[in-house]
Amino acid sequence: MDLGIQGKKALVFGGSRGMGRACALQLAKEGVHVTIAARTLATLEQAAAEISAQTGNPVTFAVADITTEAGRDAALAACPAPDILVNNADGPAPGDFRKWSRDDWIQALDSMMLGPIEMIRRTVDGMIERKFGRIVNIVSRSVKTPQVELGLSNGARSGLVGFVAGLARQTVRHNVTINNLLPGVFATDAQRRHIEGMLADTGKTFEELWEERGRNNPAGRYGRAEELGALCAFVCSAHAGYITGQSILIDGGGYPGTY
Repeated sequence: MDLGIQGKKALVFGGSRGMGRACALQLAKEGVHVTIAARTLATLEQAAAEISAQTGNPVTFAVADITTEAGRDAALAACPAPDILVNNADGPAPGDFRKWSRDDWIQALDSMMLGPIEMIRRTVDGMIERKFGRIVNIVSRSVKTPQVELGLSNGARSGLVGFVAGLARQTVRHNVTINNLLPGVFATDAQRRHIEGMLADTGKTFEELWEERGRNNPAGRYGRAEELGALCAFVCSAHAGYITGQSILIDGGGYPGTY
């Protein structure tokens, strides 16, 4: 299927690793001019070079932290008028809410709610003027199936999803859609850090817990980053203009509900 987005410009946060990189790769394969943004120069340089070599489509990058004004400025300097915006940031480590400080909460909100909202604010009107825009927030299944040890993520990501629910109904008539992808357990570095944060409370080894989490998913395995990348690319496509305000699970059937 031709997704109809060749020549469009995309800004992908967290695009140097994991699911963000998978989204950047798939968009580049579709002929999109991709700019990846993240905090670490070395991983950005490597990812940009590898995606460019793999797709034949040059990928640019910006050292940028979505939680800071300077970081958001740097990202937009590299990609001033994106047609596609992918908001993606690592979640905080698991923990007990009794031990979290106000600073912990503010940091989580900056990363997973306020930073993405600010990027939406700074790009959505240009998309409306050009009559094309696709905004995708990579959040987590925890907004539907909250996990007690992920309270910071549960709260901050749910705030972003709640905000998007209203705005997405205002922009869609201009062919600008806003959607959320809700990954479950994926074989990524973020999942490894999550499991490492749970070891003290489980008494299990990393290998035991890693194998158990994959096996217990209805699919019997972890998700692959490229599967989420492919979903992201379709949601960003010219064919997806009637999909907006949705939180789309990609979790191997892990969510147990009917709706």
